[in-house]
Amino acid sequence: MERKYSNAEFMKVVGRRRSSVYAEKLLNEIYMDMFLNRLHREQTRRRIEKVIDEALDTRDEQKFHLYAGKLFDFREVK
Repeated sequence: MERKYSNAEFMKVVGRRRSSVYAEKLLNEIYMDMFLNRLHREQTRRRIEKVIDEALDTRDEQKFHLYAGKLFDFREVK
């Protein structure tokens, strides 16, 4: 799902095509990909936090440590 775009790559592609319509479409694709990636990360983070809250409510220490570790790893990856 996650694609990496660099400014240099973008400029190479746009320079080859010399079309502002193509550049606009490519830029829209990049922004859409970034938006969807951000949305997915936020949803995943919320799910993990919900499971952590449930583990705290039920005093499930093992589940808490498991998902707290996952949340920590998830935040480190960014």
